[in-house]
Amino acid sequence: MKTFKIVTLGCKVNQAESDALATRLAGRGWRQAAAAEEADLCVVNTCTVTRKAAMQSRQAVRRAIHAHPQACVTVTGCYAETDPGTLAEIEGLDYIVDQRGKAVLEDILQACGTASCSRPTLLSGPAATTPPAIEPAPLLKSGRGRTRPFVKIQDGCDAFCAYCIVPYARGRSRSASVASIVASVQHLSAAGFHEVVLTGIHIGRFGHDLHPPTDLTGLLRELESGTDCRRMRLSSLEPLELTPELVARVAGSDRFCRHFHIPLQSGDAGVLQRMGRPYGPGEFASTVERVHAAMPDAALGADVLVGFPGESDQAFANTYDLVQRLPMSYLHVFPFSARPGTAAYDFPNRVPDRLITERCERMRRLGQTKRRAFYSRFVGSTVEVLVESRRDRKSGMLKGVTHNYLPVLFAGDDACMGGMRQVVIESLTDTGLQGALV
Repeated sequence: MKTFKIVTLGCKVNQAESDALATRLAGRGWRQAAAAEEADLCVVNTCTVTRKAAMQSRQAVRRAIHAHPQACVTVTGCYAETDPGTLAEIEGLDYIVDQRGKAVLEDILQACGTASCSRPTLLSGPAATTPPAIEPAPLLKSGRGRTRPFVKIQDGCDAFCAYCIVPYARGRSRSASVASIVASVQHLSAAGFHEVVLTGIHIGRFGHDLHPPTDLTGLLRELESGTDCRRMRLSSLEPLELTPELVARVAGSDRFCRHFHIPLQSGDAGVLQRMGRPYGPGEFASTVERVHAAMPDAALGADVLVGFPGESDQAFANTYDLVQRLPMSYLHVFPFSARPGTAAYDFPNRVPDRLITERCERMRRLGQTKRRAFYSRFVGSTVEVLVESRRDRKSGMLKGVTHNYLPVLFAGDDACMGGMRQVVIESLTDTGLQGALV
């Protein structure tokens, strides 16, 4: 039996696509290689959202070539789409498969064979207008698999924010059919999974391209009536797409996780305008406050992009002050990364790297303060935890997550893994929340 290994970098969408590829390969008789085992096929699913991500993608390719010298090493993902020329210079690489080819990658490789080439061969697939594939993922039930599988409901983005390379790597927004999503979620629920994560590049645009058109609120309504999945979690949503109807749908159900990740990027009106973001600081604040009023226990996270060209001391202070006064639960902080091909690449008034680093540290410290304050609210309460299939590396304890994204460690035996358990949260330590089984 031929063996394969998939190395995934970047976002949840990449992870969902890697899981789907693993499922298809297994269906054709391939076996997923063990951790230290050499594979016959090694696929690196790359990311290019920042310069650092692109560098890490190149490093991952070189490591794969070194670790699997006899393998057919293939690169796909966003970096393979945006910079195949740089990848082609890596010695030992066999195939570069663009985003269009990712969904049918195993067909392409079977047609081309797996013999090593003197130079990488660039392969492509159907037109990028093809809706994203939605596939069940039975492999995920293995001991090394996910406890919370991803279901990709949408791909691509129409926003073209000034700093972002993703629309060029992923193409225009495309939605999977409601029926295929409902079927996939129900399949995973029937296989024993208690939670799925609905993911995409821009899920707030879900359904606008379907015939007849629908929206994310309509999808949630169909998932609630058409599946028995106990918990469904939404990935990142733009501020203006968290409509009152969507908030009411989540607040009125115990099956949708009370967890919202809402990209802010900047709290300064001028910076947001230059970024091409379609909202202002006031509109972001209103969205957060509306969600918090409807669901006071909801986790509210945000992306913050620091050091965008022209970000003055006052502009950064506006961002810091906005986040400080809002009921945020955590932050993901990123330094600005100039990406060739985006509008912001040529913007003047670059912020010095030293200043970006200082501002990132300040914002991350604020995020840590917000996180601890949110976690501390739940000490002494009893929560339902979905237990992961791996123990915490440092403590050896079981670990899991609540509907509102609280990570909880507790003592217990392996029989708890993959199931729902009631846990009383006893303390907040430097490593997070700890509790005991009820």
